Amino acid sequence: MKKAILGIAFVAILCFVGSSSRAQNAANGEKTFKAKCAACHGPDAAGKPAMKSPSIKGKTVDEIQKVISTSPKHAALKSLTADQVKEVAAYLATLK
Repeated sequence: MKKAILGIAFVAILCFVGSSSRAQNAANGEKTFKAKCAACHGPDAAGKPAMKSPSIKGKTVDEIQKVISTSPKHAALKSLTADQVKEVAAYLATLK
């Protein structure tokens, strides 16, 4: 019985830590997004049709990294680290 309770407590702690970490990633990603992406893609990442900037809401890490590495428009973003790209993707996943 004690092992079961300890197991449940351990799983609960892991869930809390993971949730806290994702929230921190999204917060860091929001800062990076606002500094590097919002000017072209809008404050809500819905895009700016007049600038021909698409919506990037919900884009994955792979999708973001591919665009950054292949698009000449995003040359200034090549300095973003892999962690920063993951954080931006975590933030974009929170947008509706």
